[in-house]
Amino acid sequence: MTTWVQRLLIANVLMYFLQQTVPGLTEMLWFVPSLIVARPWTIVTYMFLHGNLMHIGLNMLSLYFFGTRVESRMGPQRFIALYFISGISGGLLSFAFSPNAVILGASGAVFGVSLAYARFWPRDQILIWGVFPVEARWLVAISTAMALLGVGRGVAHFAHLGGFLGGFLYLLYLERRHGAKRFRAQTTIAVPPDSLASRWNKVDRARVHSVNQDEVNRILDKISATGLKSLTPQERLFLSNFVPPDDRPRDIPPS
Repeated sequence: MTTWVQRLLIANVLMYFLQQTVPGLTEMLWFVPSLIVARPWTIVTYMFLHGNLMHIGLNMLSLYFFGTRVESRMGPQRFIALYFISGISGGLLSFAFSPNAVILGASGAVFGVSLAYARFWPRDQILIWGVFPVEARWLVAISTAMALLGVGRGVAHFAHLGGFLGGFLYLLYLERRHGAKRFRAQTTIAVPPDSLASRWNKVDRARVHSVNQDEVNRILDKISATGLKSLTPQERLFLSNFVPPDDRPRDIPPS
């Protein structure tokens, strides 16, 4: 389990325990959008509250499943930024469209994390209730449609939509800020393509952690199918982490 996923799981479980034992705590920390000026802290604290065991169970299961892999891909700092940006965006969208609602739960933040998962691994099969396989990209699309249509009573749909929106904008920001132009600006000495390709072939797939294995396999298969030039700068940088130290390509800055 990754660092921030573990911390968030512990924090949410501890807070749920406190909700059951400290009278008035939930009401003090839940988010009512129209009261945001008087109670500004609640746009963050509401993310750590839950209504019942099923509520926290589903959110924490989703956080563990999606978050572990996303944090491994993005890194701890960007992951926790994604989490809080998504959760706060959920609160802000609720302020715009349902100002008098009472909102609690980590769903908005978790929806942002699930969006990142679908963006990185869109064709991964997710088993709904452990039975029905759905690709990650379609799971996000279905969740968005349900929120737009207001499916389900007592559900903070605008918090969910806001989580998706905040997560999407943050991911877009990262891609534009750390995209090809900036990547090229950091390059130094170019390595001939044939030599570079042979270096990638030294990646030992068996030694790659299971969290990263699918992505490493996908990129190596892409090189085999369409050549090294077909890789994006992000894919080159990601794969460089798995090249043996003595064979790290010189046109990729060490991470």
